Amino acid sequence: MNGDPLLYQKLIELDIPFEYYEHPPAPTIEIAIEFWKDISETTHCKNLFFRNHKGNRHYLVIFDHRQTLAIRDLEQRLKQGKLSFASDQRMEKYLGLKPGSVSPFGLIHDEKHHVYLFLDENLKKMPKISFHPNDNRASLVLAFHDFLKFLNQIGNGYEFLELYSEEN
Repeated sequence: MNGDPLLYQKLIELDIPFEYYEHPPAPTIEIAIEFWKDISETTHCKNLFFRNHKGNRHYLVIFDHRQTLAIRDLEQRLKQGKLSFASDQRMEKYLGLKPGSVSPFGLIHDEKHHVYLFLDENLKKMPKISFHPNDNRASLVLAFHDFLKFLNQIGNGYEFLELYSEEN
């Protein structure tokens, strides 16, 4: 199985069932969409990793992959000041991940709970969501309530925000 062994161990420990889908490397949403076409009734998520202007705060923003967000709009919604994409080095340091594999599952490597999550409010309505298992050669699908169970166990702070309206 492709993915992070520590992640699979944590999911088993928390008794979180998941569906595993192996596919060729999918470092972007555009590529991943091709491999997701056979996974039905699931909301595939876009995960963006940001830093604040000073570089002392890091944020993971999660929302439906079919939506788009402008960084300027995101800055206004998050009220965290000027944002920019975090570097590959920061991604490795805080999430233990390489570019193209960003996932909230990387939080298992953030032992000091440095990264704060912003999740789109609309995700609460989705029965199942999917993410890479810290490796872009696979996708994991799990129930939304089980994803929250994972987040609560990991211990990073998070909040829900309306990042876009359903009409968009």
